[in-house]
Amino acid sequence: MERRTIGAAALAVGAVGLGCMPMSWAYSGSRQRGDESVRAVHRALDLGSTLLDTADMYGPFTNELLLGRVLKERREDAFVSTKVGLLVGEQHIVANGRPGYVRRACDASLRRLQTDVIDLYQLHREDPEVPVEETWGAMADLVRAGKVRALGLCAMGARGGRRSGTRLHDATIRQLRRVQQVFPVSAVEAELSVWSREAMETLLPWCAERGIGFLAAMPLGNGFLTGTLTPGQGFEPDDVRARHPRFTAEMMAANQPVVSGLRRVAARHGKSVTPAQVALAWVLAQGPHVVPVPGAKQERWVTENAAATNLRLTARDLTELAQLPAALGSWD
Repeated sequence: MERRTIGAAALAVGAVGLGCMPMSWAYSGSRQRGDESVRAVHRALDLGSTLLDTADMYGPFTNELLLGRVLKERREDAFVSTKVGLLVGEQHIVANGRPGYVRRACDASLRRLQTDVIDLYQLHREDPEVPVEETWGAMADLVRAGKVRALGLCAMGARGGRRSGTRLHDATIRQLRRVQQVFPVSAVEAELSVWSREAMETLLPWCAERGIGFLAAMPLGNGFLTGTLTPGQGFEPDDVRARHPRFTAEMMAANQPVVSGLRRVAARHGKSVTPAQVALAWVLAQGPHVVPVPGAKQERWVTENAAATNLRLTARDLTELAQLPAALGSWD
């Protein structure tokens, strides 16, 4: 698989990563099977999808434990990215950026992952009660202690903190400028897909100008861009899509032209090419510093996603995809 680099430290990873969250959290709990997910992680590593993206809150904790089962055998094959800063309660999630907590959380993640170093340690969310410089400074100390190789910032909470009249990632960039004064940012993780392009306005170029890697979260639109979901199919109560404004039956039907466009492009490249592979190839085409991190928990989807690195979209393809209608049912 093609290799791409993350940050000034030139950390090399496979061009398509593996989002591990669906294996343990947020998607259809009845379909989560540990042994099946372990096989999927092994398959990803076999194919060169070396970046494994997790967080201590996934489960909570169970996703790191699952990855630890693989890492104890294949640590040298993997690039491990995990996150800190969010605590999961019964019905809520709260931020904790206190330096003491960050240090304890890192040690706990290392134990669960069965490794002595985390390749990329990401701040999942800023704690509004703690200056972000203090949190970031504690994370930087972990690099100096040899427990972490590089630091990243997760911008997945950007929508919730957005003010009227501002662009989606304006606050993220202000935050990045602050932490850069403390210790270099190697990667930023934010949503980017054919139907969620806001990062292209400011955040993606900002990262490119500074040699910062960009991890594209949800590049398959929570599964919608694969073309395998049916409008009105319903989701289990614990599935995040059951409360997602783009996954009502009405909005899924209204957004079918986006999937149809992906299918048209796929058809030009052969019968074996899928809409999901086109969606991932589009993300890969946004820059050499971009690494899509599609979530998957089965070997067949991992295999399909990895093959997207072999798909080269033409100028015609990219023009057609750029002209797809905007997604309906957005948070705005």
